[in-house]
Amino acid sequence: MLFTFLNHQWLGFWRSRGKGGSIALQIAMGILILYILACALIAGLAFEELIRKFFPGKDVASVFNGAILYYFGIEFLMRLQLQELPTLSIVPYLHLNIPKNKLVTFLNVRALFSAFNILPVFLFFPFCATYIHAANGVFTELFFMLSIFSLTIFNNYLALYVKRLSTASTVFVFSGLFFLLSFGTLEYLKVFSISDLSNRLFAQLAIHPAIGTIFPILAFMMFQINASYLKNNLYVEGLSRGEKKKSATDYPFLNKFGEAGTLAALEIKLILRNKRSKSTASKGLLFILYGFLFYKKELINNDEFGMMLFAATFMTGNMILLYGQFMFGWQSAEFDGLMASKISIKNFIKSKFLLFTISSTVLTLIISLYGLISWKILLVQFTAYFYSIGIASVLVLYFATRNYKYIDLSKGSSFNWQGVGASSMLMSLPVFLLPFVIYIPVSYFFSPYLGLAGVAVFGVAGFFSRSFWVDFLVKEFNKRKYQIAEGFRERS
Repeated sequence: MLFTFLNHQWLGFWRSRGKGGSIALQIAMGILILYILACALIAGLAFEELIRKFFPGKDVASVFNGAILYYFGIEFLMRLQLQELPTLSIVPYLHLNIPKNKLVTFLNVRALFSAFNILPVFLFFPFCATYIHAANGVFTELFFMLSIFSLTIFNNYLALYVKRLSTASTVFVFSGLFFLLSFGTLEYLKVFSISDLSNRLFAQLAIHPAIGTIFPILAFMMFQINASYLKNNLYVEGLSRGEKKKSATDYPFLNKFGEAGTLAALEIKLILRNKRSKSTASKGLLFILYGFLFYKKELINNDEFGMMLFAATFMTGNMILLYGQFMFGWQSAEFDGLMASKISIKNFIKSKFLLFTISSTVLTLIISLYGLISWKILLVQFTAYFYSIGIASVLVLYFATRNYKYIDLSKGSSFNWQGVGASSMLMSLPVFLLPFVIYIPVSYFFSPYLGLAGVAVFGVAGFFSRSFWVDFLVKEFNKRKYQIAEGFRERS
């Protein structure tokens, strides 16, 4: 039965109407994956030399052991963004007399066909076969390989399970983000070290190889948890759980904004119900971890806020940038109906501003946890917040009036270039550069704190003059609405 399902997938690919574009995409993806695997193999063969070069004086085995859990932690985050859920492939079989166990087995086996599951073999196994084999013998080498492979399988099913749970509950998403941010803060403050934990664990495995049996058990348990969840939710509503209907009163706090609030509520539902918009929004949430890369102690101590402001602008406004770059393409399928309705274009534009303000406020509250590192970070982040809601949102909506690309909401955002045009690509330049036009000269001639104050005042001025910008954007929209509508009718 498993091979029958796989054969159906193969036939479905070749019989699809857009197979020409799919083949070209698969070839391009295949070349990219082969290149990545080749690089991983070269790195794996040269692991010992690379460690000696970049970590002189440190024990090779300790550095390697310390890197293993780091790798799988980063890989897990990448899987959440790039690994697709294969659930829709079994929808045509749900009404047939096929045992649930066979459908679940097919889904679990198909989930193994991922480049993520091959990469650790090319990256870690050569080091195990050379250095660990020479230092500890073949028995330890095999258990290291078993442990790494088991962690790969564990990550595979954990990522799928988490993605399914996050589809079912937005509370789970925010709880997970809070956990990741708290964990990252502890790592940054050196209260807890993943590298140290990883080194201790695998150092013990080198001494007592039998410890490696823990990892296959964990992988099997994760497989069973994932299979059990699938079996209990193996129906169309369960496979697309996040798409249940909600009434307009689901977001009562938006009612006080009138028609603009109603339109913003509808857009929130659009984000949560459709694959492309949901994956774009969830991808933006991962960028709140950027602070750990840019908030360096030497920058904080020396009041060098330039790079920190760049990161803060992206973190507080990533929803504006990532989601906003495709305005008004999210409504491209219903755009003609929108233009023919009684909806006020002014309220339509206001709803976009309202959505951007809500998203930036939520993101700013989440990343305020970085304030545990230093109060100066809060100054930078609130400066970026005022800039995002006051200026960046205006720039994004202005460029949106020049984006005529149709967007298919049913497709994911990973490796999907649909809707990306010149205006959306150029948009990020002024959004990121404009704060520095104010910050750099003011901080140079006066002080970094006055530079931040200048950017914040600029943003606050933009926020309080929003009615002017709404009227301006309505005029720009009306100039081009027929071009936008014509562009949305072209479906490629």
